[in-house]
Amino acid sequence: MKDISSGRLWLALGCFFCGLTVLIGAFAAHTLKPILTPYNLEVFETATKYMMFHALGLLALGLWNRSQPSAKTLWAGLFFSTGILLFSGSLYLLVLTGEKKFGMITPLGGVWFMLGWGRFFFSVVRGPQNSPYSE
Repeated sequence: MKDISSGRLWLALGCFFCGLTVLIGAFAAHTLKPILTPYNLEVFETATKYMMFHALGLLALGLWNRSQPSAKTLWAGLFFSTGILLFSGSLYLLVLTGEKKFGMITPLGGVWFMLGWGRFFFSVVRGPQNSPYSE
């Protein structure tokens, strides 16, 4: 639990998702761009942008936890990570498979993103009260 509360997990996941975003973006630019419709390319780029934004959010969360250790941010990190998988993952699958049913999952990912930002906000505003690391 100390690794989660110290922010190490969120920093590691943020780094992982940032790197994965670059890999996926390069794949799209060099392999998919010639074969995707302009609309599908735009959808794919939206997935990549939101993935990077929320990977950066995980990095910010990890840094916040480094300066203000608290287990309270656990939910924010879980919401961001799940949001990335649901939102970006569903859009990637939608574009790559052509299955429209994956589009029904995307709004759920957006909800998880909003929950993550809300939880992060309250973690910052309320501070590390009741933290096992506070005095």
